[in-house]
Amino acid sequence: MSKGKEAEKPIALLGRASNNVSIGIVGMPNVGKSTLFNALSKLNVPAENYPFCTIDPSTAKVPVPDERFDFLCNAIKPRNQVPAVLTITDIAGLVKGAHEGKGLGNAFLSNIQAVDAIFHVCRGFKDSEIEHVEGSVDPVRDLEIITNELIQKDLERCNARLEVVSKMVAKGHDKSKKQDVATLTQAKELLEAGKDIRFGAWKNDDIDVLNEQQYLTAKPVVYLVNIGNEEYAAQKNKYLGKIAEWVKGRDPYGKIIPFSASFESAVCAFGDDEAGRQAFLAEKKVKSMMPKIITTGYHSLDLIHYFTAGEQEVRAWTIKKGTMAPAAAGVIHSDFMKHFICAEQMTFDDFKQYGSEVEVKKAGKYKTQGKLYVVQDGDILHFKHNA
Repeated sequence: MSKGKEAEKPIALLGRASNNVSIGIVGMPNVGKSTLFNALSKLNVPAENYPFCTIDPSTAKVPVPDERFDFLCNAIKPRNQVPAVLTITDIAGLVKGAHEGKGLGNAFLSNIQAVDAIFHVCRGFKDSEIEHVEGSVDPVRDLEIITNELIQKDLERCNARLEVVSKMVAKGHDKSKKQDVATLTQAKELLEAGKDIRFGAWKNDDIDVLNEQQYLTAKPVVYLVNIGNEEYAAQKNKYLGKIAEWVKGRDPYGKIIPFSASFESAVCAFGDDEAGRQAFLAEKKVKSMMPKIITTGYHSLDLIHYFTAGEQEVRAWTIKKGTMAPAAAGVIHSDFMKHFICAEQMTFDDFKQYGSEVEVKKAGKYKTQGKLYVVQDGDILHFKHNA
């Protein structure tokens, strides 16, 4: 969601706890959502060939791939290793009319409301054995359907809230709601024009109002195009150009990732057999897209992480980009923020170059940072406090 007229790129919704963010997998039925979830989480959720097979959302915490974390663990060899994680929620398929309750629409839309961002999966493969709920494969049509359902649900929610706060202001019961009226009126106009709330030119006061409603179209979106095995191996698909044109027209910063759910399922089937998996990938001459999907989703939420590193534990701590040192310390424990003194800081690059904390200190690269320090992605921190 943009802040102020000067903002060009939509940013992730503010105000949610950054160490507990989640992304929901959204799309029409039978586009490969649950197969993708299985590959991401290695959990066994239903993926049968019929609509609404996943009625209750399934959730898993997925490690965020990071070579820096791996390097620290190999260098320090801690007793415990805790990577950054992203919570993934598998949400059952939406159909046209979901905002009016068709299919199992209302329940599904509420599940989307509970997540912070969206993996929008669309189907770019043909398979006569896998029925499409609309009767044919047309990913742009499917994108339009899902997007319109989210917009219509937001518009319904916006109108209801706008009516309540407008009456409160008119009767003089709560003049502080004038900001709500102004913000919601602007949001209504945006939605009626068929645009997502996240593309509005919002100020901080607007964002405070919008965060209360958890609008579906305020959430960042990553577009995942599920294509067939052969097309994935050839890195060609006849639908990708049309999808890219559609995304560019309404979401110029939207990320599109082609992948093959069936291929990822085959990769996942190797389990702990890393040698077998690598041999399979070498034979196919393509790589798994799971790391890219996870990291793209993670960064779509403006998330970064810093490290705490020692013989006992190496851990990655997730924070929002732009977080200051006391708030970053508060992710570990609220008392660390309340009684913050300083942060001892070195960059990962310096640690990698010099090989240890001792050598970083000798090189004069180990620094003491105060309350106004903005934590950078990959910082290695040790907090001092008087809790």
